[in-house]
Amino acid sequence: MARSVTAATLFDDIEPEPEAESKGRAKSARGPEVKAAEARAPKPKTRAAAEPMAPGSDDEPRSKQRDGDVETRGKQRDGDVETRGKQRDGDVETRSKQRVSAEDMAGRQREISVSEFFTKNRHLLGFDSPLKALLTAVKEAVDNSLDACEEAGILPEVVVEITPTGEDRYRVAVEDNGPGIVKEQIPKVFGKLLYGSKFHKLSQTRGQQGIGISAACMYGQLTTGKPVRIVSRTGKKKPATEILMSMDTAHNRADLHGEKELADWPREHGTRVEIEMEARYQKGLRSVDMYLKQTAIANPHVTLTYVDPGGEKIVYERATQELPPPVEEIKPHPHGVELGILIAMLKQTSSRSLAGFLQEEFVRVGAKAAEEICATAKLSLKAYPSRIAREEAAALHHAIQQTKISAPPTTCISPIGEELVLSGLEKEIEADFYTSITRPAAVYRGNPFQIEVGIAYGKPGGVGLELSEEGRITKKKKDTESSQALVADADEPIRVLRYANRVPLLYQQAACAVTKAVIQTNWRQYGLQQPKGALPIGACVVMVHIASVWVPFTSESKEAIANYPEIQKELRLGLLEAGRRLGAYIKKGQRLRKEFDKRSYIEKYIPHIGIALQEILDLSVPERDATVTTLEDVLHKSRKF
Repeated sequence: MARSVTAATLFDDIEPEPEAESKGRAKSARGPEVKAAEARAPKPKTRAAAEPMAPGSDDEPRSKQRDGDVETRGKQRDGDVETRGKQRDGDVETRSKQRVSAEDMAGRQREISVSEFFTKNRHLLGFDSPLKALLTAVKEAVDNSLDACEEAGILPEVVVEITPTGEDRYRVAVEDNGPGIVKEQIPKVFGKLLYGSKFHKLSQTRGQQGIGISAACMYGQLTTGKPVRIVSRTGKKKPATEILMSMDTAHNRADLHGEKELADWPREHGTRVEIEMEARYQKGLRSVDMYLKQTAIANPHVTLTYVDPGGEKIVYERATQELPPPVEEIKPHPHGVELGILIAMLKQTSSRSLAGFLQEEFVRVGAKAAEEICATAKLSLKAYPSRIAREEAAALHHAIQQTKISAPPTTCISPIGEELVLSGLEKEIEADFYTSITRPAAVYRGNPFQIEVGIAYGKPGGVGLELSEEGRITKKKKDTESSQALVADADEPIRVLRYANRVPLLYQQAACAVTKAVIQTNWRQYGLQQPKGALPIGACVVMVHIASVWVPFTSESKEAIANYPEIQKELRLGLLEAGRRLGAYIKKGQRLRKEFDKRSYIEKYIPHIGIALQEILDLSVPERDATVTTLEDVLHKSRKF
């Protein structure tokens, strides 16, 4: 059968040519058959528009395949459009269902109690690990005991017992001889967060926020589910009260599980608290053992008894029979009050004049200073405080900052004192050299504070040198090193003991202003090696104590001191002064070593000189020995040190 020729089949019959030949023949004439076929066939715009294939032709399967592909792609596009349409409709319907009105949202909102907040954020209070939780619980209980004893004028006797009750479970018991707690107050003191007597009080205390011991009770309840046991007695003629209680975290209050009187409790007055908790015990620089040892250093008036989980009993005897001087509560200093606080004080005061408000509500503000402040602020001395507008209060606040006012009194703080710092260091740290510095009181944000620095240098053990009153240098065997020695080896970084209001700070050392001040001090000039940007190297302990009515901690867990410029300045001056004394001792030791070496070198030849003189002068043996002794005495007396 004759095959019809079309434009489509015509091009299918043409075989591809090499590119060079194709270009070469681009302008050549075409054959007559091709020209005739082109003349007869219509010229479609596309190949798809060409005339239909003849039945049985070779291109018929390809044409059907192309038509099928087109139809499939069309259906697929229609399906995709339909799917996307349904998806959009579903999304709109879902969003419509998820839309919640403001009234619905308001119905789900409720007040959160402070105990609920700290239940979920207990790491803020120092209970972020079982190891740290044990230390924090002991610390909070001991702080409460010491504050209560000192406030009542009683020399503190504190007993700390840690007893294992199971795997990773311990019972912490802290007992003191303080004034005790009245029965009605016990549930509030131990079962209510942010309850205490020290938050609004401007005087030096260990506790500040009214959180610590109640947070420890809350942690014990969360991890073991067991109630806390408290025993307290307020006088010899009164029975002791025992209370079992837990905390209602939803309402921030205590739930009592039992209450009874104990007639045979051995102490005449005092308090005992027992908390069972999930914890972990280990020895080391950040352990309960080290915390209690450091507490004994900064509190030489305390007798501290410690029974560790292994049953070993350690007693830290007091080094003095005198209590720290009692502190006095003061009013806020005007330079430390912010504008918002000032506005609140103006609204709450009972004073009927602005001059009276300034003199009655602030410390160190007399009639003359009040008059100067009001004149600078362009306010009347007789203005009624509660009617002062915000703009006028801002002008008053600015005038206060511009007025020169005396620093607050220092009767509200009680530093340890240079002598007692030395006593504490000598009692608990074995070293060769001790020194201490107490800086004059300074002020930050209107709050008085005082810096104390103590240094213990030299590691126990080995042999040292000693200079006698006669001028002789002799070797001295040092005491044996203790198992709880705080002094590091000569090739290790020094130990830094940080204290705030006599409380050791064991965690967050790198974030503390004290550590930064020690690192920034140039210890090389005092005879210690010091890598750049790091603690110095040497067998040395540096103790730093800050006493203040309000210690600027970096967080609620009270583990590091904030870096205020005024505090940094006082830290630096205290470290420099103590460092100069240390440098003088180290240089003296170096000179003593050199002198000892020189004398030892000369002394080796004195016996030979005695023998030579014996032969020359024909001396007897006693005369020779006397001559040698005389020469040795002349050597030591002639070389003054």
